[in-house]
Amino acid sequence: MSTAKLVLQHFNKRVRYELLQKQLFQLEETEGGFDRFTRSYKTFGVQRQPDDSLFFTEWAPAAEALFLTGDFNEWNKFSHPYTKKEFGKWELVLPPKHDGTPAVDHKTKLKVVVHTKKGDRLYRISPWAKYVTREEKAVVYDWVHWDPPQPYTPIHPRPKKPTSLRIYEAHVGIASSEANVASYANFTINVLPRIKELGYNCIQLMAIMEHAYYASFGYQVTSYFAASSRFGTPEELKQLIDAAHSMGIVVLLDVVHSHASKNTEDGLNCFDGSDSCFFHSPPRGEHSLWGSRLFNYGSWEVLRFLLSNLRWWMEEYCFDGFRFDGVTSMLYHHHGIGSGFSGDYSEYFGLQVDEDSLVYLMLANHILHTLYPDCITVAEDVSGMPALCRGVEEGGLGFDYRLAMAIPDKWIQILKELKDEDWDIGDIIHTLTNRRYGEKCIAYAESHDQALVGDKSLAFWLMDKEMYTNMSSQIPMTAIIDRGMQLHKMIRLLTHGLGGEGYLNFIGNEFGHPEWLDFPREGNNQSYHYARRQFNLLDTDQLRYYQLYAFDRDMNRAEEEYGWLAAPPAFVSAKHEEDKVIVFDRGHVVFIFNFHPSKSFQDYRVAVEAPGKYKIKLDSDEDQYGGHGRLDHNTEFYTEPRPFNGRPNSMQTNICIYSFLLCCV
Repeated sequence: MSTAKLVLQHFNKRVRYELLQKQLFQLEETEGGFDRFTRSYKTFGVQRQPDDSLFFTEWAPAAEALFLTGDFNEWNKFSHPYTKKEFGKWELVLPPKHDGTPAVDHKTKLKVVVHTKKGDRLYRISPWAKYVTREEKAVVYDWVHWDPPQPYTPIHPRPKKPTSLRIYEAHVGIASSEANVASYANFTINVLPRIKELGYNCIQLMAIMEHAYYASFGYQVTSYFAASSRFGTPEELKQLIDAAHSMGIVVLLDVVHSHASKNTEDGLNCFDGSDSCFFHSPPRGEHSLWGSRLFNYGSWEVLRFLLSNLRWWMEEYCFDGFRFDGVTSMLYHHHGIGSGFSGDYSEYFGLQVDEDSLVYLMLANHILHTLYPDCITVAEDVSGMPALCRGVEEGGLGFDYRLAMAIPDKWIQILKELKDEDWDIGDIIHTLTNRRYGEKCIAYAESHDQALVGDKSLAFWLMDKEMYTNMSSQIPMTAIIDRGMQLHKMIRLLTHGLGGEGYLNFIGNEFGHPEWLDFPREGNNQSYHYARRQFNLLDTDQLRYYQLYAFDRDMNRAEEEYGWLAAPPAFVSAKHEEDKVIVFDRGHVVFIFNFHPSKSFQDYRVAVEAPGKYKIKLDSDEDQYGGHGRLDHNTEFYTEPRPFNGRPNSMQTNICIYSFLLCCV
């Protein structure tokens, strides 16, 4: 990098940190600090007081008047007006009933009635609503007062932050083989034990924040403080997370602060009758591709809302951190639309960067990591923003990890466009290792993006329709199934070992789920057939899906034992184009891959860092994983003090077609 660019980068990082410091100072001066500010979920919305009176607070700066209506007053539109306060806030106190109980009963419906300056009367859900539901066949969600007499109290403490992060990306609603919306309870009873058995130590839960449109996959949020009622109650979600904690598994929330649903009656949009309120006015406040609204991160009350939202999920539900969706859209005024991001530093430190949202992300990470030292934050960013995963004191944004989004794209491109003999080994290695030094990445071969209808999972690209007819372990493998099974395992382990400092798998992909993911919608006659995961395929060892499942399990268990994700980046000693062989070592483990479609190798010399005796630890060619059992696991490999490919020692081993072996000291 040139001296001029280094100076530019340093200057901008210093400026960014100064902006953060200014924001923190203002929070201290005006709100008594960020701890108090981010607990605003205890003052806004509806709060039960010690005497069982109810205190209501809303922010609606453009409203002419506010009223509360609901079951408690037989839906009288004018009997309970809010009082206007300064800074666009409105307050209302409901004293207890004659018997001393709260005026609004648990699980009864409410609405905020907003009178606009234009004379319109609008019925709205409180932005701070903690539970919303929709009646069967209804279009709009209802605000339901949630104040259970016996709320669920967690039993188990949060696990410590894992040193090696192995993430199971999951969606509660599809986590069943039944053609319906699965529940939190189903996930707790039936899915959590599988995740534990598979060796994942982190779950990333998608689509938890309430979204009116199921097919949006949770990315068009309508109620930010409400856990989706389609899966069950808030208490059942708390129980799910507590059960995960009892297994030593941390749970991340897929948080969507990059944009919001444009729904008005059951969303944030036009809450006070204006086209702004929580958002920028159009056109800046609209995302042209997503059809959604964009937050005004420069607004004090929007900061209160979003930062308190993060605190709410950490405190109320005991989540352990967040995967921030759509970070690229947040960071730039152009939202990444039409930008290729060549890597030039002018793309990251110019006027196109949205300083308000950048400071919001710095603020969010600083607050989360200060209050919760073991909190984990992951950024979904395709732009490659420098210092995204460096501390805010360095001028970074403070994330722990970024998603290595180029890796799944590369695998799909290879499978779509290239014959096996044309695979570019150097290009694969470059994609897997091309990351910013000192910034941790989550590597993955495929996520939910590749599972969605319109695309194909890796298993589908590899085996296609034969997955429906030739996956029986009672019949000989066809050439397509054989190739698909072996490459499915190899691609995943290569990504696991080389691609980052964490690893992610999407629910069901570990066993090569045979179908794409398509939520019920008009285009498929509201069918749930593809909005499910067929775990029932694992209930018999007569299908080869279990062989892929067993490999994924043992791959994670091997990482648990040797900790390569927490080790320094791998040293790649061989990337042989003609042989299609890859060799690297990481965390005292030597990884050997043979991607050649037709050639095995005898007495193949591989480089080794540490001298000594090596044995096979994990072998994709084993019978139990759907391989051919061509390697003798009793064989011991001894190193020689013979320098080779940049390492001081080397040894000879046999490498079979489509197989790799993992040798350990």
